Amino acid sequence: MNMEERQEGEVLVLKPLFKRLDAYTSASFKGWVVDRIIGGAKRIVLNLERVDFIDSTGLGALISLLKTIGDRDDFVLCGVRMPVTSLFRVTRMDRVFGIHESEEEALRAISERAKEAQITDRHSHG
Repeated sequence: MNMEERQEGEVLVLKPLFKRLDAYTSASFKGWVVDRIIGGAKRIVLNLERVDFIDSTGLGALISLLKTIGDRDDFVLCGVRMPVTSLFRVTRMDRVFGIHESEEEALRAISERAKEAQITDRHSHG
């Protein structure tokens, strides 16, 4: 899979290096990300700055990954470009996914959410 991958603390940052997330690429993309989740990735920032087209199969793969990771705030998107932004708005997926302008903003949001979750866990296990 043609992807950049790096670890930022507890967050895995993934950047597809292909332009289309469609029927041709989505199955291998999804399998590749699921392997990372099975391998222990609990928080993922997906940088879509190179992707300029997502079809229904690609959108389905993203929704499946969101369900696999389990929490909307632990799988966030950034760098979403115009044609893809339009798709997210039309399908109302912009209300389902956490979408951030930049990778830095996404990392900050996902890290803050992780800290809040740890505090909540400590208080509930008291």
